[in-house]
Amino acid sequence: MNTEVVQLDPTHLDPVVLRRAAGLLRAGRLVAFPTETVYGLGANALDPTAVRGIFWAKGRPATNPLIVHITDEAQLTKVVASWPPIAHQLAERFWPGPLTLVVPKNPVLPDEVTAGGSTVAVRHPAHPVAQALIQAADVPIAAPSANRSTEISPTRAEHVLKSLGGRIDLILDAGPCPAGIESTVVDLTEDCPRILRPGPITLPMLKATLGPISIVPFASEAPNAPARSPGQMARHYSPRTPLILVTAEQKDCVISNLRDERRNYISWKFPSDPAQAANQLYDVLHRLDEQGYEAILIELPPDTPDWVAVRDRLLRAAQQEQ
Repeated sequence: MNTEVVQLDPTHLDPVVLRRAAGLLRAGRLVAFPTETVYGLGANALDPTAVRGIFWAKGRPATNPLIVHITDEAQLTKVVASWPPIAHQLAERFWPGPLTLVVPKNPVLPDEVTAGGSTVAVRHPAHPVAQALIQAADVPIAAPSANRSTEISPTRAEHVLKSLGGRIDLILDAGPCPAGIESTVVDLTEDCPRILRPGPITLPMLKATLGPISIVPFASEAPNAPARSPGQMARHYSPRTPLILVTAEQKDCVISNLRDERRNYISWKFPSDPAQAANQLYDVLHRLDEQGYEAILIELPPDTPDWVAVRDRLLRAAQQEQ
């Protein structure tokens, strides 16, 4: 398969390009497109064959569910069985934007989307290309990150092409994604809301709207059990080059050991601003991974609420294959 890359200016959307991409989605094909978080690999969420294509292209475990992207109430009702008041409250505050809500699924939604589970993860993206594409296709779009499973997420079209070239039909290149990490995922199906995946919408932001809310600690799902949300695997977002995480206090000692072992390494420290660090995270990992080092050494950011999402991605990226 030849994967075509088409540039699209997000400030002057080309209707011809959008109609073509939307036609591919309606025909059951796969289209990668930018969101404000990362590039997504889209398929018609109501077409089980198309959704299975996502899992094939990514090499994704069938137990790992997908997020469904919508832009209006008509699409939402095709996806969810109920929309509790707390979901309405969060959507009013944070949609469109990088917040995914887990609610009971509409029975018409294919089991492939939800890994056979009874809930669905849904969000309304803010990126103008994502919004225009979903509206042009006129169907809800299932879209995980547009990369091979467990590898570094893509924030640029070239990242997508490197990972999925020859496996998907079209990539809409609208430049780098502004947020740089995946959406926050909140489960609304329990008595108390739970953050299943930290992201750009932080715990303090959610508490200000909701009040009490818990965060699921870093953990691995049972190997064969369907996850309630994407982003729950222990190993995820990983470069091919071994990633070593250190605290500031450990750094000198670890560097000394690497030098004693004559390992060719590179050391990196992210900016002090968590939003800026999140924006750079995957792009930096892609660039360092291509430079032929034997190890990438990264200083962990502080263990504070503003840094939870970046730490989560780094900790999963550093996990070794079992």
